[in-house]
Amino acid sequence: MSEPKPAKPAKPDLARQMYRAWRNQIRKNQSAETAQARERVDDPLKLQSILDEIVTKRDWKQGIAEGSLFTEWSSVVGTELAAHCAPLSLVDGLLTIQTTSTAWAVQLNAMKATLVKTISESAPGALVEDLAILGPNAPSWKKGIRTIRGARGPRDTYN
Repeated sequence: MSEPKPAKPAKPDLARQMYRAWRNQIRKNQSAETAQARERVDDPLKLQSILDEIVTKRDWKQGIAEGSLFTEWSSVVGTELAAHCAPLSLVDGLLTIQTTSTAWAVQLNAMKATLVKTISESAPGALVEDLAILGPNAPSWKKGIRTIRGARGPRDTYN
């Protein structure tokens, strides 16, 4: 009979050890900050002051302003305009708006400068520098796997 080989010692998982050390350090820092911030634990804090502190610490002011632009769209641009257009996205200062008809898209393009000014005044903190205005989604005439790139759609067959 052969003797069993001694088991190899397990290699230490350095990533796991680093994560645990980082997590413990954060917990220590948070408990130290909490102890310094509140002298009396039984003294309640207002929820608004806690939320304001979180927003400023994590630099969320611009994100909250941009989110409120989307949720309060009708009060920002007016109810008539909001009935015919809706914001889709806000990326790098470009607000993309989709309209219900091409006539409304043309109208919004004509008043783009005043609309940007209105948005920046009524939603302070939201970074809106330009607008991209889209018309309604149109149906696609591409059908099937055999389509010709650059062709005019179904009119091609009526020559």
